[in-house]
Amino acid sequence: MRRIKIEKRPNATRLVQSQGLVYSYEPSPPSSVMAPASKSTTPSRPRRSLLEAAGQDVFAMCCEAADYLIAASWAREPAWGSVYGRFDFYEFNADTPTSLVEAATIQWQWLEQTGHGRDQFNALTERLVPAWRRNLALIEQGALGGCRPAVVHFAASRGEPSGRGRHEHHAVDGDPIFMDQIGQSKHDGRFYDHKSRHLDVVFKLYPWEWMVEQPFGEACFRDMERGEDVLLSSGGGQYTGGTVWIEAPYKMVWSNKGLFAVLWQLFRDDPRSKWLLTTYFEAEAPASLTRYARKPLLAREGADVTLHFDGQVLDDTQTGQYGKEGYVLQELAVLPAFRDDRQAGLQKEKEKEKGKDEQDVDVPTTYYPVLGLWFVDGEPAGMGIREDTRKITANGSWFIRHSISDGEVTYERKPVPDAAEIQALLTLENYQDLTSNSNGVLDYIEGITRE
Repeated sequence: MRRIKIEKRPNATRLVQSQGLVYSYEPSPPSSVMAPASKSTTPSRPRRSLLEAAGQDVFAMCCEAADYLIAASWAREPAWGSVYGRFDFYEFNADTPTSLVEAATIQWQWLEQTGHGRDQFNALTERLVPAWRRNLALIEQGALGGCRPAVVHFAASRGEPSGRGRHEHHAVDGDPIFMDQIGQSKHDGRFYDHKSRHLDVVFKLYPWEWMVEQPFGEACFRDMERGEDVLLSSGGGQYTGGTVWIEAPYKMVWSNKGLFAVLWQLFRDDPRSKWLLTTYFEAEAPASLTRYARKPLLAREGADVTLHFDGQVLDDTQTGQYGKEGYVLQELAVLPAFRDDRQAGLQKEKEKEKGKDEQDVDVPTTYYPVLGLWFVDGEPAGMGIREDTRKITANGSWFIRHSISDGEVTYERKPVPDAAEIQALLTLENYQDLTSNSNGVLDYIEGITRE
């Protein structure tokens, strides 16, 4: 895999905003969302095939581990209540993976508009459509008993900007909602939105480990019990069952860092273990393991991780937010490092233009990419690369586009929109059908169109 420098498209930030990445901002290391469109990576087709094979093996081991750890809630066949997840190979974000918009559509449109490459490992949109159709068909005929089409809500917390625009890339109609707008009825114990509509299906950007610690967590599970087995209706086919949550609760097992300690315990002698790193729960780790990453079981976005190398600390993201739940120690695998002196020089010039003294400008010159493999309906569907300026990938990392450098060209070139076309896509008139309850979307659009 090669990391290459490319020419930035005109109006790049507003361009990706017009394409649906509503939380993109001009990069400023180390906290930004999209890379400055001046770098990409180019794997070959054999590397893509190797990546898919590795992902399929690890996913199969995760399923076998679920058979080992989970009882009835996992044994639903055919499975529903699950759409996607993202492997970062030594972790599995199976519950609330982000950067889907970037991986599915933003980097594909970049490829079409720039021609930098012959193909891309990216079938996310094509896979999401049938995955949602399959899930909704099973939910409507199963949990809802054929009463009516399911109403889907897309839920996120108010402080989560990446929840905006996200539902549009799942190829299903749904209503956005904040988690604090969900209420439980005192009359029937079921869950409703702020407009008193029952929550049939909730696709959430909100982790289960938070939900189970909150007052309504236990009520969620009681409510789910009524949705699977009791198909009740009253007068005119009114559904009276529970809420289906996507992703499903068993994803808590896969998102827990302890999963990889279990995988190592179960499969260390399996040929597929070549894709695993030696991992132990901290209390079970041998003294001979002196080069390792210490990770909290429930940590998110790289928080509270420490990299150890023979008694030295290579990197540390301690915040104190995670760790009470315990840790795993995972064999150290430091990400590859790429120097980028040119980008650092450009950033220094920008900082100096803002009036900062040169000696006060500390711009990193080394970048560490991590590869994420997306799964949709249990199959590899695409990849995305995030890059940080430190060895531990955090939530301020950049998304780096990729393309495949060999084989046939699989797309048609499209022109890069000019400033007027971008502005037209961002005007408020295009959103005049939105209701007053737009969850801040109109305010955001108005802000960027007046910049």
